[in-house]
Amino acid sequence: MATSNLSTGVPLLKSDSTRVADRLASCRIVSDAFGLEAKSGRMCLQSKQIASVRCLRIAEQREIASYNGSLDTDQDVSNSTFELQSNAFPLSRTKLTTKSRRKTKIVCTIGPSTNSREMIWKLAETGMNVARLNMSHGDHSSHQKTIDLVKEYNAQFTDKVIAIMLDTKGPEVRSGDVPKPILLKEGQEFNFTIKRGVSTEDTVSVNYDDFVNDVEVGDTLLVDGGMMSLTVQSKTDDLVKCVVIDGGELKSRRHLNVRGKSATLPSITEKDWEDIKFGVDNQVDFYAVSFVKDARVVHELKDYLKSCNADIHVIVKIESADSIPNLHSILSASDGAMVARGDLGAELPIEEVPLLQEDIIKRCRTMQKPVIVATNMLESMIDHPTPTRAEVSDIAIAVREGADAVMLSGETAHGKYPLKAVKVMHTVALRTESSLPISPTTPNPLSVHKSHMGDMFAFHATTMANTLSTPIIVFTRSGSMAILLSHYRPCSTIFAFTDDERIKQRLVLYHGVMPIYMQFSNDAEETFSRALELLLDKGHVAEGDHVTLVQSGAQPIWRKESTHHIQVRRIQG
Repeated sequence: MATSNLSTGVPLLKSDSTRVADRLASCRIVSDAFGLEAKSGRMCLQSKQIASVRCLRIAEQREIASYNGSLDTDQDVSNSTFELQSNAFPLSRTKLTTKSRRKTKIVCTIGPSTNSREMIWKLAETGMNVARLNMSHGDHSSHQKTIDLVKEYNAQFTDKVIAIMLDTKGPEVRSGDVPKPILLKEGQEFNFTIKRGVSTEDTVSVNYDDFVNDVEVGDTLLVDGGMMSLTVQSKTDDLVKCVVIDGGELKSRRHLNVRGKSATLPSITEKDWEDIKFGVDNQVDFYAVSFVKDARVVHELKDYLKSCNADIHVIVKIESADSIPNLHSILSASDGAMVARGDLGAELPIEEVPLLQEDIIKRCRTMQKPVIVATNMLESMIDHPTPTRAEVSDIAIAVREGADAVMLSGETAHGKYPLKAVKVMHTVALRTESSLPISPTTPNPLSVHKSHMGDMFAFHATTMANTLSTPIIVFTRSGSMAILLSHYRPCSTIFAFTDDERIKQRLVLYHGVMPIYMQFSNDAEETFSRALELLLDKGHVAEGDHVTLVQSGAQPIWRKESTHHIQVRRIQG
């Protein structure tokens, strides 16, 4: 059995990636090229054999084809090139053009502005990776139309895909209907009652019978996430008496929060269960579950999905004060998370939100689960064609912190400039990614040895791809190796070939992963050749490019279970 020892910080052997490739080309196995020896304390890779590596040269400057977010020209979008480097892996200069491929994914909420066939196609080509169905608005008929259109789009492509995310309404507390907006002025007394159908100049209904029990004298009530605020002065059996702090126009069915508290409502309501069943019937890819307070609701939903034999992943929305003490158990039970900053900033002090965002992203990345940053990212573009500079910085911060995806809500659901909003998000994310230094996550040797070898191979495949400036090709039936590779954030794209349409749709949410559907044959080399031909045909790679090819994962395809391969190949037309 051949044994190679790869250290966690493999340095460049020459001053540039071309010389590394030349050395690789003259070696029979990878360990010869890197001069590796068996030494105590290093992680050991064992395999039946290490496949030979065929390399000639790596171009120092490359233009990478676009994916779900391409623009139409090759013009340079910067005045200079960027030096991407770290202590371990100094990289060649990368020229950012409009052909560059974005790694951070974009979630778009579909609504009246975008629920036509033409707009969904345009959103997809401009940059949308996930279509979000907001079940707080619309009905099953309108959402069915969106699902059918997205599936029609997906059926036309092997190398493009839009995932579908169903976002539950959750246990929202809202004010009642009013015949016309009520003007609230600072210092004015105003009341909320649990009696239905009340609407006067100083009192409106709420839709939650325990509202009186949940609030206490001195609590701050926020309307629409803080657009208006009131202080609770007193309460009776059916009435909460308040004084207006920040006024404004109170319209029908406005969202109410109590600062620092969550309503004592179930996270999944009767309406939510109806919507979840609708999602099962239509085989959506993700549920975004609103107002998750603890892990029990996640387990309850997963048990239901298992009983339905439904392969749908659960994304928890962190937006409630009660969720913060239970954050670890909630994230552990879930398949991913969304930082829903609107309600989170209403229930908690707003200055805590940026810190929680960073913490949730770090936790999800450690757990190798996708994380989405949402709410108000380009809010001004609902009505204006250009964003505020603060909004641009907000996107950049989420990208730099390592979010898998960023989300648009009203901007694409009912905004005036949905395509421009997606284009802004695409270009800001792409430009920010180009400036990020390489700081690879190092796997924990103990955790690696306790599990299978895939984690270690993902790290070293990323190391090799970063050193040689090559994209990564992985073949997967479960998606596990593509997810592991995404966790290590390689500089180039991860082309994840799968023969399972559901896996293809799910992988599109993960950072840097471009899933491609392709049937696998029994012959590995024949499958590799077809994959490279497809990439060439679609313009994702060019003749003479090199790629890092990974065979490893939870479900062996052609290899024996104990055998893992990392190869570097030169593409020939």
